[in-house]
Amino acid sequence: MASEAITTHELVSFDGTRLSFTVEGEGPLDFLLCDGIGCAGFVWRYLKPALRERGRIIHLHMRGHGRSEPPKDPANVEIHQLADDWRVVLAAVGRNPAVVLGHSMGVQVALELWRRHPQNVDALILMCGSFQNPVSTFHDDSSMERILPLLRVASRMGGRALQKVWRRLLKLPIAFHVARMTEIHPDLTRREDFNEYLEDLSQIDPALFFRMLTGAGRHSADKYLEKIDVPTLIIGAEFDQFTPGRLSEEMADRIPDAKLLVVEDGTHTAPIEQPSLINAHALHFIDGLTI
Repeated sequence: MASEAITTHELVSFDGTRLSFTVEGEGPLDFLLCDGIGCAGFVWRYLKPALRERGRIIHLHMRGHGRSEPPKDPANVEIHQLADDWRVVLAAVGRNPAVVLGHSMGVQVALELWRRHPQNVDALILMCGSFQNPVSTFHDDSSMERILPLLRVASRMGGRALQKVWRRLLKLPIAFHVARMTEIHPDLTRREDFNEYLEDLSQIDPALFFRMLTGAGRHSADKYLEKIDVPTLIIGAEFDQFTPGRLSEEMADRIPDAKLLVVEDGTHTAPIEQPSLINAHALHFIDGLTI
């Protein structure tokens, strides 16, 4: 039985930004949890207990998220810089063979970690994400690409006043009901699970959020998908409106020998909507690894 102790650590990354991460359990494998934008771990709630039985879980709060401070240089929120933060963390804690799990924008971070620091990646589990520019496929149209520059200007000009409004709105009970009607599964998403995401999101500076989203829009793994040489499991969702399931299918077609699960009736938050299904496939994949 793996240890259930969770320890919190801090370190200074490559540009002087102080990052916070947790280490949980022990064992022959490391599981690196890469969050999506605005998230500080809510999506791993049901998978973590199963992973804990198989190895050590390392969860990094991205710069400007959770307990990690905003970047010293506000421009340092590109996907390759988020991957470099992981390199610093792993250099500090040492490593076992590592399975890198990414959700949403964390898929891009996981792919970039493989490209820039392949010695730290022995397998990939990519959930409800894209390999490039998720802004262009949000709700399967280009409207977000057109309005994102305006949102960046507004968030920068809004300053502290906008931050207060942002936090107040996301903490209102109606925020969950709006999400139920528009983005998440209305019957399969538990309010207590999604409220954790809303709380995390409310603590983020909206200007940083939109800068990071812009950085995700500039990133692409298109040129190296066919070169990925580690075992890969890809999980998409039938009704994902953030990163449509066809993107997961394309990744599975292009990454050599990748395995694919498409969650029927799932949305972008499929890991908390249908945890039994996703856990079963993830653990079957992990237990079949020879790394």
